[in-house]
Amino acid sequence: MTARRPRRVLLAMIALAAGLAAAPVPAALPWGAGSSELPTLAPMLEKATPAVVNVNTESHVRTPRNPLLDDPVFRRFFNLPKQPHERERKAQSLGSGVIVDAERGYVLTNHHVIEGADLISITLRDGRQLQAKLIGSDPDTDVAVVQVPAKNLSALPLADSDGLRVGDFVVAIGNPFGLGQTVTSGIVSALGRSGLGIEGYEDFIQTDASINPGNSGGALVNLRGELIGINTAILAPSGGNVGIGFAIPINMARQVMDQIVRHGAIRRGLLGVATQDLTPQLAEAFGIRTDQGAVISQIGAKSAAEKAGLRVGDVITAVNDRPVRDSAALRNSIGLLRVGDEVRLGLLREGKPLSLTARLGEGRGGRVADSSGGGGKALNPRLEGASFGNLPDGHPLSGEVDGVLVNAVEAGSPAARGGLRRGDVILGVNREPVAGIEDFAQAVTGNRALLLQVLRGRSSLFLMLQ
Repeated sequence: MTARRPRRVLLAMIALAAGLAAAPVPAALPWGAGSSELPTLAPMLEKATPAVVNVNTESHVRTPRNPLLDDPVFRRFFNLPKQPHERERKAQSLGSGVIVDAERGYVLTNHHVIEGADLISITLRDGRQLQAKLIGSDPDTDVAVVQVPAKNLSALPLADSDGLRVGDFVVAIGNPFGLGQTVTSGIVSALGRSGLGIEGYEDFIQTDASINPGNSGGALVNLRGELIGINTAILAPSGGNVGIGFAIPINMARQVMDQIVRHGAIRRGLLGVATQDLTPQLAEAFGIRTDQGAVISQIGAKSAAEKAGLRVGDVITAVNDRPVRDSAALRNSIGLLRVGDEVRLGLLREGKPLSLTARLGEGRGGRVADSSGGGGKALNPRLEGASFGNLPDGHPLSGEVDGVLVNAVEAGSPAARGGLRRGDVILGVNREPVAGIEDFAQAVTGNRALLLQVLRGRSSLFLMLQ
């Protein structure tokens, strides 16, 4: 009869076998040292928390006085002394920051934490209070860099935030509600969040780690204690944490910081294109099999894109060998580069891969040009409910461009469901330009699907009517 092994030995053997067979899990809970077998984050936090600081700002705000105080009759009646036209009051705010360079004393925080501050004070974990100097900030990404005297500082190592995955464990460290340093934990809930209207350039890490007012500028770290993001915003209808917080990926913050430190300001390069996301319908219309990329719907005259040879209908799939999943990703990739930088663009043209190099322009010189066009008569069932016409002489773009004007669209009609709106200008049908009503009528005749290039306001886009 075979002797039974103790239960703990059997469990250990099973765990060892499972460990040999399974791939390592990058975000596993750490185990405490010693005889205790309870998971703990304490060893990592002991190293990470000294690099997270409290940021206190003080500013002087001028507020105009009540107009009644300027009325001499009112002042005489109440015997009021003459007062200055504006009053000055002190405003204070609290936030958080992260030391990222101990040798030079650089601290990353949010632009909105230090915006308008006359005095910036940093409080370290050990209780020291240091006066900080603003190196520079960028409101479009909400990133700011301040500097403190570099003496006995501790910095957080920077991770590669591009390697994050949904489900990775994360820890948020900051100064919520001015209570002092606080640590919360959670997971990465989503990646690449954009279109929130919080900042100009958005590529947020979403997390359910508790983030509250005062956490802004604090650290989001992985279980190795590496900085993966700068906490910046919460979705909080009630004003408190509801489990939806956002952090700026450290790769984005690092690029902004590098420009601020080297040049003192951000000079963004411009490609000069208008784009839209590549949808499955557009991919089918363009004859390509990928579902990720940014479709060029318009190119600015004399822009970097025009000089590089880009065309309307090209699908940009990579910038400097980094994949582009949609228009927001393209905007972020280009917006973090400087004027004069050369970028390698991977794209698909007529379904075939192509690589081009563009040198980014400056200011608004690469602004997307305005276009417009004339009329037409709907001869396709997908256009039912819409009426078309040539561009009238009084139209602001009359004589400048060719196309077809959408005069009216009935609510609930096939044309409305397809995305057409009154005032749209149709520039092309199935990737062929239309000069006016006759070209348009000929191009849409029949019962086939229509790929329309449309000018709407100041933007150009593609509509797929199936």
